[in-house]
Amino acid sequence: CNIDSSHMTPEIWRKLALKVNELLADPEVKGVVITHGTDTMAEGAFFLELTVTSKKPVVFVGAMRNASDLSPDGPANIMNAVIQVCSPESAGWGVTVSLNNYINSAWYVKKTESTNPQTFVSGPHGYLGYVLMGKVQRNNDQPRVLKFPIPDKLPRVIPLSTFAGDDGSLIRCAIAEGAKGLVIEGVGSGNVNPDVAGAIKEALSKKIPVIITTRVEWGGVVPAYGDVGGGEYLQKMGAVLGGQIDTFKAHLLLMLAVAQNDFSVEKLKTYFVYDID
Repeated sequence: CNIDSSHMTPEIWRKLALKVNELLADPEVKGVVITHGTDTMAEGAFFLELTVTSKKPVVFVGAMRNASDLSPDGPANIMNAVIQVCSPESAGWGVTVSLNNYINSAWYVKKTESTNPQTFVSGPHGYLGYVLMGKVQRNNDQPRVLKFPIPDKLPRVIPLSTFAGDDGSLIRCAIAEGAKGLVIEGVGSGNVNPDVAGAIKEALSKKIPVIITTRVEWGGVVPAYGDVGGGEYLQKMGAVLGGQIDTFKAHLLLMLAVAQNDFSVEKLKTYFVYDID
């Protein structure tokens, strides 16, 4: 597949995960390096983190500068990715996003700069490691392991971001369109206004699972506010708080979870446990 990463879809990632699992089943294959556009690289890496069953390294790599620039970063990034795959220091890291020498876990990596090569970071969670002079320096272990069987078809899960003055109509539209799950990006530690809370209640009454995330870059969602629309209020109503998983990764996790035959909201809650570093 050779497309701009802004055109990427979960279905393409589903097919990619199947192919990577097939390749890694070969004992002669040590690992896989995937070249991917940076716009949706963090999401693609996370989808494979949830669906690749092998413990062999899978490294997502790309470039922020094109080949015509004065100092393109792509060749060095690909070389470092191969070094990472071949290094024993990389054992047990799962799927990573590795650019500009830094190695990030797929769980927490985010693209934070639109043009700067030092764009992928993991915030307070820290980098897994660093590639220097042809060697991998190991700083941290993989934060979590969670795997799902790859479904034949992915259900429609819709992420929506709330805003000042939101009346909940977009949530009601998603319900009417047949969404099988919703991810609602709130403010602060996972809060929404009363109108949005009412729309979430409607979704829950129709047995549509709802994950609450936050627009805030780091810190995650906690049940800190008990008033109408607060995180605690939403949790008591039946919504699942997203912990430290961001909106777009929660979208993919919920999609894979809902697709499972043994799906339940109680099981869903265990996937979004808040991790305290």
